[in-house]
Amino acid sequence: MKRFPSTISFLLLLAAIYWGFHTSMPIYEEDVSAPQTTFSTDRALKHVKEISKEPHAIGFPAHKKVQHYIVSELEKMGLQTSLQTGYSVGDWGNMSKPENIIAKIEGSGTGKALLLLSHYDSHPHSSLGASDAGSGVATVLESVRAFLGKENKPKNDIIVLFTDGEELGLNGADLFVSQHEWAKEVGLILNFEARGSGGPSYTFVETNRGNQQLISEFIKANPKYPMANSLYYSIYKMLPNDTDLTVFREGRDIQGFNFAFIDDHFDYHTAQDTYERLDKKTLAHQGSYLTPLLAHFSKANLNELVSPNDYVYFNMPVFGVISYPFDWIWPMLALASMLFVCILAYGYKKKALTTNGIFIGFVPLFLSLIINGLLGYFGWPVLKWLYPAYNDMLHGFTYNGYTYIFAFVCLSIAVCFGVYHKFRKQATTNLVVAPLFLWIVLCAIIAQYLPGASFFIVPIFALLASWYVILNQKVPRVLLMVFLGLPAIWLYAPLVKGFPVGLGLKMLLGCTLLVTLTFILLLPIFGMYKRKKKWFYYGILALIVSMIYAHIHSGFDAENGKPSSLVYLLDTDTNTAQWASYDQVPIEWNQAFLGKENDVDGRLNKNVIGSKYNTPFTHSKTAPIKIIDGPKIETVRDTLIGSNRIIELCITPQRNVNRLDVFTESMAIEKLKINRLELSPFYLEERKTNKLFTHYITDDAYTELEITIPLDSIVELTFCEASNDLLEHPLFEVPERPETSIPMPFVLNDAIITTKTIKFE
Repeated sequence: MKRFPSTISFLLLLAAIYWGFHTSMPIYEEDVSAPQTTFSTDRALKHVKEISKEPHAIGFPAHKKVQHYIVSELEKMGLQTSLQTGYSVGDWGNMSKPENIIAKIEGSGTGKALLLLSHYDSHPHSSLGASDAGSGVATVLESVRAFLGKENKPKNDIIVLFTDGEELGLNGADLFVSQHEWAKEVGLILNFEARGSGGPSYTFVETNRGNQQLISEFIKANPKYPMANSLYYSIYKMLPNDTDLTVFREGRDIQGFNFAFIDDHFDYHTAQDTYERLDKKTLAHQGSYLTPLLAHFSKANLNELVSPNDYVYFNMPVFGVISYPFDWIWPMLALASMLFVCILAYGYKKKALTTNGIFIGFVPLFLSLIINGLLGYFGWPVLKWLYPAYNDMLHGFTYNGYTYIFAFVCLSIAVCFGVYHKFRKQATTNLVVAPLFLWIVLCAIIAQYLPGASFFIVPIFALLASWYVILNQKVPRVLLMVFLGLPAIWLYAPLVKGFPVGLGLKMLLGCTLLVTLTFILLLPIFGMYKRKKKWFYYGILALIVSMIYAHIHSGFDAENGKPSSLVYLLDTDTNTAQWASYDQVPIEWNQAFLGKENDVDGRLNKNVIGSKYNTPFTHSKTAPIKIIDGPKIETVRDTLIGSNRIIELCITPQRNVNRLDVFTESMAIEKLKINRLELSPFYLEERKTNKLFTHYITDDAYTELEITIPLDSIVELTFCEASNDLLEHPLFEVPERPETSIPMPFVLNDAIITTKTIKFE
């Protein structure tokens, strides 16, 4: 009997996966001499190179240099620019004094304005900010230049806003939304961001209401390489991450689009976020969004973008962005269920199905899910046990992370082939029933609790069609079966890669489960393979080869440095000092100060200073006392008003510092003002740590603190003042890091910290 061509079908599926990734973003080609009216990636790269020469967070010497460069580039285009400066304290309890850069292109109409948005500050203290968000600034600058070169008068005003202090707490966006007169004019925002240094740029819609009009207009604008689906924003909303656009949505009910890339996540907020490591194709992808969207929304009616209705939307190669109303979710699920029942009855009528075979089909399905689920769940913990230094990559994505993803994909496929090999005597027509039933149940749950992912129903219709084909043909046509497998391949392959890249290798569980769920969607193809055991061995061989490759590349070098940390802490109350580090695996550089014992003074972690992941100190050692001045703390006012006590303090630095963190265990604080800005009562009620607030200091400015507490309360405040100059300070002899190491991101690093505690009884 003629056999189904397994090798050909597998190669065709691999080709489809490659095609899906290949067509997701443009190919970079040198275009420095491109017409002045078009977006040039090379011209944009020049901006990135200038912006990312030095770390340029608020308060850093290069901050003003970057600001002056951006202003001069806007003025070269003939735009009048202005700086908006003032204190801002966001919802995170972080205060700074941002300086926003603002310009406007006047439109001929009277409708709402289009806002082009990105931020120009880098993350403190070592990030060069090439991708995050020098790439966004460069995209806007080059797109606006090309737009102005066409000499077309826009209908809508176009506001260009480069915010400051985004990395500290969205402070620049908060300042603009709350205080700038142009904020009320904005009808739509296009925001450009980054969470890595490469890969495709994904589209996230942000709105307080329905997205129908936004998606419809986005499709009309017709960007050439759209990477957009309604699941992305559903996931984004669940994460503890916000962008500047979030401030506009929450503060002014202004909606918009985020465009952000996440590949090479290991560069995010590190000293390796450099011009050289930014993927040129990624920058071209950002430009491929803004060029058509700027042309479209500069003349669209921005007053009519609000909609009460939501659309499910997703992109696929060839088809672009496909959308349909949320109202279709349940009818489509009902249609799939009805077709399932009808084909099931048809199969029984043809005597191609048996009840016993159908029930047996649930066994390999759940075995595959359980085995791969366990492998994915324990995969990352085992890798960290084998390679302890991975613990020091706090975002959880290693330099060889793509190899691990590939390895676990191969392992998951091997497990599926191995399990279904044990049930090879069962007809594929019977085995397909269990996956169909499971997927319909999953889609019903998704429709109820995660409607943005309801496009998952689309591959089910393809699976139903495949099932019908194999009920009628013992050896179906390979091209037809591969064609029916394309929706599953094209929808889920980016997610298999994207989840562990964007969320860290702890999401290998999601990777292995999604591979398994995709495998069973392709069961009408794989079930036809007569030699499944052979494919099991191929998968294991690919796993072994990739794990060997990952092991060879598990170390660190000048290209991929190991994160390391060292701080000096001086307790001015006890006149004691300590060296401390967050490293799980110190390197020779900092171990010289820490010693070999993994010992931490418990008091050090009482107040976690400046850590995104609440990372505690892991090593400490007594250090010599250095004469370092702590802040000058003066009580300006201590008075009683009614049943409350109001304490007003002025904290003045006596050395060059970057930040002041204030901690307290007291939950009795009723009101808190910093430099006359009141923190949200919700923040005070919901804070989960001892941190009261952080002031990112510029120009050695003082901090005014006003606390209102109940009359009979006792408040103890701990003041931690830090400067990021440990390696340059004349009182210390800390050598430069070796070239195989980088400053650990997401923590207060390379810092001199003084602490002082005051109790108010």
